[in-house]
Amino acid sequence: MKTLKVMLVLAIVLVSSISYSQDTTAKIQSLPIDKKTNCYIRYFYFPNIQAYFDNLKMVYYYKENGEWQTAPELPKNYGGYSLYNKARVTINDYDDDNPYEYLSVHKKMYPYNSKGRFANATVGAE
Repeated sequence: MKTLKVMLVLAIVLVSSISYSQDTTAKIQSLPIDKKTNCYIRYFYFPNIQAYFDNLKMVYYYKENGEWQTAPELPKNYGGYSLYNKARVTINDYDDDNPYEYLSVHKKMYPYNSKGRFANATVGAE
């Protein structure tokens, strides 16, 4: 009886992990691909708050107390900032899981501009 319970639990875990994997694969394949870099266009960078939005996981990456956090919405101290509010830069050559590793590159390439204007609306991580 114990063996049957263990097998049942393992089967449930296996099925749920396969389902999650298939769901993630389907989502990433629906993202647009940059023809030059052959990367999924997964992230937006917001220069004025130095944060990112992940189009795959639908979460924001932002710093709070010196630590990177993820959440579906930005905290209230960001003043209700949203995906479609203010200036954003499309990250077109990075589609891994930690865009904030390139924050220093993005800050140099796209410094905050209060008018939201950039010479080029895409950025490449080096």
